Amino acid sequence: MEGITPITDLDVKGKRLLVRADLNVPVRDGKVADATRIARFAAGMRPLLAQGARLVILTHMGRPKGALDPTLSVDKLRPALAEHLGVPVRFSDVSAGRAAEDHANALQDGEALLCENVRYNKGEEVNDPALARQFAALGDIYVNDAFSCAHRAHASTAAVAGFLPAAAGPLMMEEMAALKSALEAPRRPSVAIVGGAKVSTKIPVLRNLVGKLDAVIVGGGMANTFLFARGAPMGRSLHEPDMVDTVREIEALAAQSGCSILLPEDVVVAKEFKEGARKRIVAWDACPEEAMILDAGPRALARFQAVLAGVQTVLWNGPLGAFEVPPFDQSTMALAETAAELTRAGLCVSVAGGGDTVAALNTAGVADDFTYVSTAGGAFLEWLEGRVLPGIAALSRADQAA
Repeated sequence: MEGITPITDLDVKGKRLLVRADLNVPVRDGKVADATRIARFAAGMRPLLAQGARLVILTHMGRPKGALDPTLSVDKLRPALAEHLGVPVRFSDVSAGRAAEDHANALQDGEALLCENVRYNKGEEVNDPALARQFAALGDIYVNDAFSCAHRAHASTAAVAGFLPAAAGPLMMEEMAALKSALEAPRRPSVAIVGGAKVSTKIPVLRNLVGKLDAVIVGGGMANTFLFARGAPMGRSLHEPDMVDTVREIEALAAQSGCSILLPEDVVVAKEFKEGARKRIVAWDACPEEAMILDAGPRALARFQAVLAGVQTVLWNGPLGAFEVPPFDQSTMALAETAAELTRAGLCVSVAGGGDTVAALNTAGVADDFTYVSTAGGAFLEWLEGRVLPGIAALSRADQAA
């Protein structure tokens, strides 16, 4: 976060804040179905409005690819946004050009304007500087408050920061602080829980984590590939035989850095992948030919819980099993509850992120007990990979140039 200015450090009275938000929320029958993102965004904006800021809000919805798809108009977000901001929200049916400028210039202190879907502009997703300059004409200070979009080098997340003084919004600062505390400067001992279907989708994540943390618990279909590399039969289990060399490379990197890789010592198997399927518990190397590994077993769970009880930082991305289908959700649910209990007791910092992970924690009813839960899917994953996110890099460069 070096070289990045929080917007809360600046005098915003009378200033047009061009705020890039991520208000890409689910909408049903023309109404917002889940306003969680809007509520979190608005909580950070209300104090700025109270100080006399003039908000010009840019956001996207869906993937219109530069076409005017009326089903993806952000105008339908206005009622929920106004409710959570506590002020009426004006609307511009374009997000760039003279009409949008006129709307932005008409704002008074403490007022808010929502601009139409930035992805209606053909130059948005190619980071077009000409479009970015048009965006910049709407504000006096650029504020990126959309960490979940920071991995995109788009005109509204990257190029625009070169045309205005730039700052990070409250949500952006909160997200960066949480992730830095879990990965860049964790309280030790530290452990990551990494699950999901395939090793191939998280190779850079695993390489980065084993070099920074004390232990990595591997679950889900990924664990199957690690077990296969150690000689376990897979039966009909999801696994990636062509990833064996990669698994061994990751294990070697972990050994070099003193990071323990923890795999299930027993597993839950079934002949059918369906709710209520008859299951069996077998050793890690005893999956029957006609069965599939679908969850970590009770001995594995007990070991993982014991590991969590001895650490101060927990970073979680991905479930331990096929948590969407009971009874293969038990290890994920139980370990989530353990992490939540330890967090509530003040014994550890817990940071989780990724779509399946958030869904699992919500299903377990413990998301609010974690220290921080990131809703940023792709950006969270790229951060775990150790990559520089274009939206964050742009804030740093812009701040140094301003």
